[in-house]
Amino acid sequence: MPCPYYGMIFMAQNTPLLDLYRKISRWPCGHWLFSKAVCFKTPYFGSIAPRITRLEHGRCEARIRDRRAVHNHIGSVHAIALCNLAELCAGVMTDASLPPGMRWIPKGMTVSYLKRASGDMHAVATPAIALVTASCGYDLPVNVDVVDAHGEKVFHAEIRMWLSPKPSPASAQAPR
Repeated sequence: MPCPYYGMIFMAQNTPLLDLYRKISRWPCGHWLFSKAVCFKTPYFGSIAPRITRLEHGRCEARIRDRRAVHNHIGSVHAIALCNLAELCAGVMTDASLPPGMRWIPKGMTVSYLKRASGDMHAVATPAIALVTASCGYDLPVNVDVVDAHGEKVFHAEIRMWLSPKPSPASAQAPR
């Protein structure tokens, strides 16, 4: 049985990831370098060669180029490539917006393929509710919309993140 939700809204603070983005993105090729660093930490996302173009508290934007490696057998962008782009944006946004003392993990994804995805893709992830510090875990729905080069929405995902308090150092060292 889930515990009652007692959350405290917190003032947006910089997370280590957001600090790193703000530092690196000012450099020449900074967005490329930051995107490579994210893919080094989570190698599977490298398969779509994403470029994170904007990151701030409560928002992440990324692009993938139209290239053969992300195509399906009919020449459009593969459904799983779109799912990877959505999960990447949702995860980076969540990590960059995380309240102090909380942690997260993806819990589920619901997707809608709205039209054939052709060309370069641009994704935007935003939380459906405010991220809060809580004494127990809670679901955070993250909306991700993907548009093509013409600005037409081709894909939508709702990714449910599970946010929960980090274990205290004492409980992490307790014998099992």
